[in-house]
Amino acid sequence: MNDRVLVADDDTNITDVCRRYLEREGYLVSTAKDGLEALELWRSQKPNLIVLDLMMPNKNGWEVCNEVRQTEDLPIVMLTARGEEQDRLMGLTMGADDYLTKPFSPRELVLRVQAILRRMRYVQAKPVTVAGHTIKYEGLTIDTAKRIVEISGQVIDLTVTEFEMLILLASHPGQVFSRNQILSRVWDFSYEGDTTTVTVHIRRLREKIEPVPSNPKYIKTVWGIGYKFAGDGQS
Repeated sequence: MNDRVLVADDDTNITDVCRRYLEREGYLVSTAKDGLEALELWRSQKPNLIVLDLMMPNKNGWEVCNEVRQTEDLPIVMLTARGEEQDRLMGLTMGADDYLTKPFSPRELVLRVQAILRRMRYVQAKPVTVAGHTIKYEGLTIDTAKRIVEISGQVIDLTVTEFEMLILLASHPGQVFSRNQILSRVWDFSYEGDTTTVTVHIRRLREKIEPVPSNPKYIKTVWGIGYKFAGDGQS
C-alpha cells in the first residue's frame, strides 16, 4: 500500500506543486487549505505524514500540530517563512519532526518525506517479541527492543525521533556526535546548513529525561562540536 501524505497550506500553488512531485513518487496525496480541513482529513484519511504550513486560517499549524500530537506520533514536516526563526523553533518545540523554509525546492521536500517515512518503516519493522538490548545508566533504563524508556521506574513517552536520538547517543557513551552526524544517522539524509532541528529535539528530549534539563546528567553538550551521552553505561 502506498503511503498517504497530507499537505496543508492556504497557498494553492504550493499544494498543487507538492501534490505533483509527491504523486510522481507514488504517494497518495490529499491537500487542505486551512487548519480545520487539515484536521478533518487527518481524522478521516489517516495519513502517514503531514506537511503543514504554520500560517493558515481557521487554526494555524501550531494548533494543528498540537492536536495531532495529543493522540498520535505522526511525522510532521513544517513549512515556515524564510527568516522566521522563532516560528521554526516553535514548530519543532511543539513536535514537528522537520521543517522547510519558503521558498523551498519540491524535490527537497520529496527527499525529506522519503527519508522520514523510510525511518518510520524501519522502526516499525523492528521485532518487539525477542529479547532486546537494555541500556542502563544511573536511573535511566532503555529497552531498545520494546522501545520503552524509564526514569527511576517511570515510563517516559518519547516520539520516534526522540527515541532514535537517545538510542544513538546512549549506545555510544562518551562518543561525540556533531549535529550533522545526528541528522545523517537519525533523520537519514545529508543536510547542509541550519541544524536547528537537532538542537530543538535535544532540548525536547532533555525536558523529558533529565532531572534538571538546564544542567543535563545524561546528554552533554560538547561546545562547538555537538553532543555525547555521559558515562560508560551498562548493558
